[in-house]
Amino acid sequence: MTHHDINTETAADVAETATSAQASAPEAGSADGAAAAAVQEARERIAQAESERDEHLDRLRRMAADFDNYKKRQAREREQVLAQANERLVTNLLPVFDDLERALEAFEGNDPEQIREGVALVHRALHTVLEREGISEINPDGERFDPHEHEALTTQVVPGTDEGTVVQVIQRGFRLGDRVVRPARVIVAAADPGA
Repeated sequence: MTHHDINTETAADVAETATSAQASAPEAGSADGAAAAAVQEARERIAQAESERDEHLDRLRRMAADFDNYKKRQAREREQVLAQANERLVTNLLPVFDDLERALEAFEGNDPEQIREGVALVHRALHTVLEREGISEINPDGERFDPHEHEALTTQVVPGTDEGTVVQVIQRGFRLGDRVVRPARVIVAAADPGA
């Protein structure tokens, strides 16, 4: 209800009260007294309506401020959760970074076996970190093509292979939980035009 609605309603009430006061007053003198009483009553009702309006507006403003504070608090909490998740990932990746530095140091000595071992160590460490973070591999070699998890780069006729079967994985895909973060890039078997 707006201020205008309250004033319209109050004005109608005042008019009704004044009319009823005039109708019930048989004498002119008592009519003036009744009209004055009606006006006084109308003023009191207006003051009460304005007071109630002010209370409602105040309550509405408080609720709006509370909601705004709630939204700001939720945004801060989301940022904190994201920062903690990033911190955990970075902490888990630092040992992989250290292993990679050791592998690079092996290049200086040109010892191929040390280089191979260093790179294998980095690969294992990174694989472990990804598994701990909930990342799983999508390696669909020999499976039926699934457009939700695979990206077909091309098709190829392969005798003895059903159409729509993944015949080669060019790049493995990955899931984070149930969500695909990178689809596997594959070559899919096509129908043999000569068959």
